[in-house]
Amino acid sequence: MKRALELAENGVGKVNPNPLVGAVIVKDGRIIGDGWHEEYGQAHAEVNAIHNAEVNAINHAERNATDNADASVEGSTVYVNLEPCCHHGKTPPCTELLISKGVKRVVIGTLDPNPLVAGRGVKRLREAGIEVTIGVMEQECRKSNEVFFHHMQKQRPFVVLKAAMSLDGKIAAPSGESKWITGEEARRDVQQLRKRYSAIMTGIGTVIKDDPALTCRLEGGGNLQRIILDSSLRIPPESRVLADPRENPAMLVCTERASPEKAKRLEDMGAKVLYCGSRNGYIDLTDLMEKLNSLSVDSILLEGGAKVNDSAFAQGIVDKMILYIAPKIIGGENSKTVVGGTGITSLSQAYPLIIESMEQIGPDMKITAYRKRKDEWNV
Repeated sequence: MKRALELAENGVGKVNPNPLVGAVIVKDGRIIGDGWHEEYGQAHAEVNAIHNAEVNAINHAERNATDNADASVEGSTVYVNLEPCCHHGKTPPCTELLISKGVKRVVIGTLDPNPLVAGRGVKRLREAGIEVTIGVMEQECRKSNEVFFHHMQKQRPFVVLKAAMSLDGKIAAPSGESKWITGEEARRDVQQLRKRYSAIMTGIGTVIKDDPALTCRLEGGGNLQRIILDSSLRIPPESRVLADPRENPAMLVCTERASPEKAKRLEDMGAKVLYCGSRNGYIDLTDLMEKLNSLSVDSILLEGGAKVNDSAFAQGIVDKMILYIAPKIIGGENSKTVVGGTGITSLSQAYPLIIESMEQIGPDMKITAYRKRKDEWNV
């Protein structure tokens, strides 16, 4: 199962909104094939693992004509981190393939939260006489697909707030300068985050101030949806995020404050314009999450400024926080902090976080925390 989880990670940045799945086929105490879900809309992990095993069997037979070792899939055990699908989607059901190949046993890390599966895959396998074991490394399997579980069960994107700050909590100098608070190693790590999630979101203030491209510079990260919170469509037409719209059009989220003429001009440039409701003069982020869910956006890396982060916490859309802390002091009463806005009025209103891990990335510290208890990842 550990090997299946390792294989599943090869699908990061390529399979969203599908889950990360790996499969390993074992027979007579040895691995005869393995595979993973490689790309959205293409073959699932079980299919690729069986194909790999059958190719290996042919090669084995050619190299060892006198060897009687049985390298076929029939009678084997399949280890997979997520319950095999049992419905027709973009691909045929994996349960039927496992049955037709004569697999003896299937070991599953965790059940699939998708209502179209949700135990039905296990039921179908058992009806066919296949032995099924469930719950091997279950917590690890759920954690690897926290985005998928959240998206399926909450019906909204999984939002990860990412920020970089100094040891005294500042995200910029008093002058507004923010490049770069953290070191190169931390910035490379952020690229890995951008590859993992479906979309990156920031506010118009960040776009006007820093003119970011909001792209992932790693291989396989080119499909990152770029989302700009821009209530009245103030974005400058020459902004880098509006470049190359045919390959990766930016999505501009606005309210009724934005004029139709501005929206039309931006759409003519290739951008997407999405109207949302407003709350206290700002974009209603709950409404936005519902709209993005309908567009199959399963996860968002929020790289906003202090005001956007405040709205995100206040409106309850943050699920996870990743904070990079540089060992330096900036100071200044007017230097912005990670979360700005009006803040809370009493400590009892503070947003509780559960720290999952702390690790050193180059000279900086990386803290990963959740807005909710870790045992609620599957809720």
